[in-house]
Amino acid sequence: MSQIPPHPASTRGPADHDVRDQIVAAATEHFSRYGYTKTTVSDLAKAIGFSKAYIYKFFESKQAIGEMICAGCLSQIEAEVRAAVDTADQPPEKLRRMFKAIVEASLRLFFQDRKLYEIASSAATEGWQAAREYEERIRKLLQDILQEGRQSGDFERKTPLDEVVMAIYLIMRPYLNPLLLQHSFGHTDEAPALLSALALRSLSP
Repeated sequence: MSQIPPHPASTRGPADHDVRDQIVAAATEHFSRYGYTKTTVSDLAKAIGFSKAYIYKFFESKQAIGEMICAGCLSQIEAEVRAAVDTADQPPEKLRRMFKAIVEASLRLFFQDRKLYEIASSAATEGWQAAREYEERIRKLLQDILQEGRQSGDFERKTPLDEVVMAIYLIMRPYLNPLLLQHSFGHTDEAPALLSALALRSLSP
């Protein structure tokens, strides 16, 4: 399983440092209270009791701090999705559980805190590295399930695998991307079962 790097490339200073963790913890609380877009690095410096220059020793920008928070949230979603998939033995059921877990975990983590949701929105809008890498890992997990299904005879083998992966990934994407997810609230209860059933019918050998 691919892992999210403990610190994005845009962080600075020693790899393991308590101050970095303090900054991230304080930023998470501050963003939750005031929102990501309205918070500046100067605001964080005042809240933490550090100088702005000292924060820049560990993070090159506010986005770098947001990326670390975002990576943590996405890592939780990914862990839940993988755990759900791992509880199934057969590829069709793995695909069903993947759909269900993505919707449930995304809803819970992205919308429990409307202020932190701004970070996820910024990540999706601006194509942050954390968001791109998360989507790529989810796509790779989907590919692994489809390959396993082809090997077991559960899924058809005529269509090029990359086409099938992309098609099903695009069906999932409205529930992965926070900007799209907010427009799908009316269908989140039935969507996992309906969409996975549609995908499985298209995969039938």
